[in-house]
Amino acid sequence: MIRVHHLNNSRSQRVLWLLEELGQPYEVVRYARDPKTMLAPPALKALHPLGKSPVVELDGRMLVESGAIIEALVERFDPDHALSPAPGDDDERHLYRQWLHYAEGSAMPPLLLSLVFSRIRSAPMPFFVRPVARGIADKAMQAFVGPQLVTHLAYVESELGARAWFAGSRFTAADIQMSFPLEAAVARAGDQAGPNIRAFVERIHARPAYQRALATGGPYALVG
Repeated sequence: MIRVHHLNNSRSQRVLWLLEELGQPYEVVRYARDPKTMLAPPALKALHPLGKSPVVELDGRMLVESGAIIEALVERFDPDHALSPAPGDDDERHLYRQWLHYAEGSAMPPLLLSLVFSRIRSAPMPFFVRPVARGIADKAMQAFVGPQLVTHLAYVESELGARAWFAGSRFTAADIQMSFPLEAAVARAGDQAGPNIRAFVERIHARPAYQRALATGGPYALVG
């Protein structure tokens, strides 16, 4: 049995969705974020030194890192390439591999920094420190994070204008991997997330397997 250590409002939602698309049975072990810090509970660190989710138990191994987990599950449970390009389709395989890595390697860092600086601006602190902290956060957003967000969202918007799905004309696990940053972009970046990105998010939300995973995973604040 596949066991998914699932943290609410986290990347592990993608793993539940992938398993639903693959039609594989799995067990969910739930963890809740600290409501004040929004950090994962100590129980996850007891499971794995990084203390993060997703963690997947498969064949006696602990699998971590969303992209690596997705690759491992697709290799094991998708022999007919329903969710991955078939051997010999070099163009789609190139795109598939690129977007599997782009999601966490390039797309998530500016989104995460945007969230961090937003929390700095609203965090409780002594009144005499507040203007300094907010000034630093605003400067970082204006000089670096904001322009990076614009660049990456424009790139993704353009790519989704060229084709319906990230690896080509059909849905693959690369689209599952890209779901989290684009859901975050739609939820947090406002109008910077263009119509192609929003249409992609609407398409994935309409998939029956996505809906089943949402029902299994519980409340997911990135949706809606």
